[in-house]
Amino acid sequence: MKLLVTGAAGFIGHALAASLCRRGDEVVGIDNLNDYYDVGLKQARLDQLTQFDNFQFYRIDLADSAALQDLFASQGFERVLNMAAQAGVRYSLENPAAYVNSNLVGFANLLECCRQQHIEHLVYASSSSVYGANLEMPLRTTQNVDHPISLYAATKKSNELMAHSYSHLFQFATTGLRFFTVYGPWGRPDMSPFLFADAITHGRPIKVFSHGNHRRDFTYIDDIVAGVLLCLDRPPRADPQWKDFDRDPSRSSAPWRIYNIGRGEPVGLLHYIDLMEQALGQTTEHEMLPAQAGDVAETFADIEPLVRDTGYAPLTSLEQGLEHFANWYRDYYRKK
Repeated sequence: MKLLVTGAAGFIGHALAASLCRRGDEVVGIDNLNDYYDVGLKQARLDQLTQFDNFQFYRIDLADSAALQDLFASQGFERVLNMAAQAGVRYSLENPAAYVNSNLVGFANLLECCRQQHIEHLVYASSSSVYGANLEMPLRTTQNVDHPISLYAATKKSNELMAHSYSHLFQFATTGLRFFTVYGPWGRPDMSPFLFADAITHGRPIKVFSHGNHRRDFTYIDDIVAGVLLCLDRPPRADPQWKDFDRDPSRSSAPWRIYNIGRGEPVGLLHYIDLMEQALGQTTEHEMLPAQAGDVAETFADIEPLVRDTGYAPLTSLEQGLEHFANWYRDYYRKK
């Protein structure tokens, strides 16, 4: 297939584009290469992708409607993977406009391009953060998600609603994936693996928020990629029997679906840090701090619907994943 991957210089977008290229698809990647975090890391990811003959890259911002429409009109995409977004829960407290421009305006532009060019299937990144104030575990797609506790989460819930309206009105397939704490090689430097590894290797105290009482459903990047591709290859169909949205708000009479994509095994933050220290062969002090605004206490994905519909099976243990990450981290920063 000929595919568009947005956010191709990002953590998940880069991994997806590489996997698609390896399986033989023709891939076009776009990214605005903003400076939210180290642009050098983004460029290094792109340098890997440009080694594939079946990959092309364009520097385009989703908020630039004209540039996006020109790209769609000239390329003839069959399916689209949207991994572009302004990421980060905490940064949304500092710069809300960035989230409106990228996650709302940009996503609306993408939906309109998909409609105009008759795209077969749009798969897009949502987030476990949409569950917000939900306390019942595991987190299920049948739960109400009307109480986000960060603007980032609110924009991701908005994306799910916007996609549903387009799937309902224009009958094109959309699948939203609620990612649960993705980690691994080439990960973002504002996320915990990077922050902890940097503190450990430089002998600085690790800032442990919520006094270490957080639990997270850490999911290795390769398992995420495998799940996304399973969804990409299975566009949802309209369900004419679906009538009661209270029964399952993740399904619809439109060709629209929402899935959790995680490992389904929450891990305590202190145990996670202990495994990271083991993987790096070093230890450091832990600075216990209260919870930060916008953080949820626990994430725990119910992945049964994704397993049932696609055969998804996360294979990488936390110990294996952190060892892979630690090896990449040491190698990448040794070369810089």
